[in-house]
Amino acid sequence: MSVAEDHGFQAPPPPPMPEPAPSAPRPVKMRPLAIGIMILGLIISVGGIAKLIPGGIMTGAVVFFLGALWLGLSFVPLPVIPESDEPLSLLQRVTGIFYEPSRVFRNLRAHPHWFGAFVIIVLLSQVYWFAFVQRITPERIVEHMTRKMSEMGTFAPPPAQMEQIKNDQTSALKNPVERAGGVLKGFTGTFVLFAFLAGLSMVGVLAFGGRINFWQALAVNFYAALPVVFISKLLGLVILYLKTPDDLHPILNQETTLQDNLGILFSPAEYPVLFVMASFIGITSFYGVWLRAKGLNQGGTKVSSGAAWGVTITLFILFMIFISIWTWLFSGFIQ
Repeated sequence: MSVAEDHGFQAPPPPPMPEPAPSAPRPVKMRPLAIGIMILGLIISVGGIAKLIPGGIMTGAVVFFLGALWLGLSFVPLPVIPESDEPLSLLQRVTGIFYEPSRVFRNLRAHPHWFGAFVIIVLLSQVYWFAFVQRITPERIVEHMTRKMSEMGTFAPPPAQMEQIKNDQTSALKNPVERAGGVLKGFTGTFVLFAFLAGLSMVGVLAFGGRINFWQALAVNFYAALPVVFISKLLGLVILYLKTPDDLHPILNQETTLQDNLGILFSPAEYPVLFVMASFIGITSFYGVWLRAKGLNQGGTKVSSGAAWGVTITLFILFMIFISIWTWLFSGFIQ
């Protein structure tokens, strides 16, 4: 006997495959702007080489670097947060960071918009710097800097070079074109600093067992710094015009005249390192530490409160050590 063949047999269907995760988008809108900034940097550099733009070579190089950096970062993926809320407007983020920071940071987790805070921070810094230079005069700032450089012993530039440095610094503070170049350098320097902080924050969060995207870390750092910059620059401007110019220090008051820290207990001339270290212990500095810790906790994809505070305190201590060492090496400039 032979077994009858079963012609109706069908193989079972394969098990359903999980849907692939959506690919993370890139901030491609940055690329046209980045390319435009690179072209602008080349034009400024050419103008500097042709001696049409004072200081144009260095300014153009800095602007080109900013464009190249933005172009490279445009390939870094954005975070993908399903079922996220609608993005807050710039006005809602800027005002909300003062009275409801948790809501702002949670919104930045899915929508890490940083450009508005970046521009406001730079503008506040440049407005204060412009007022400071006008109030204390470029001549006094340059005179202080060159005098301290001449006191550096074997590291002091020769007299002929010192005179050229003095002329260059005076021109940079008085020439409108070079001052505009200083604003462009300020934009670049501020972004590079915060991008560096974002990278350190991301690495620190990973080391503490959390997870945060670069753009989330960048937005968190910008918005955590915004209230501190706003308070220090605004009150600094008020104090700047309440004090007489002779009471202002050409170096120490370049960032702000606000003194809400323990630095007032030490003389910068006698104890420069202790003065700088004590300056980190203050109301606005601790406010910034609290905001950054809350931002990393609320703005990251998976960051515990302990990890956020661990990263924030570590960065705070490292920055204080770096500034203290720098002060120790060049203590004469703040005396």
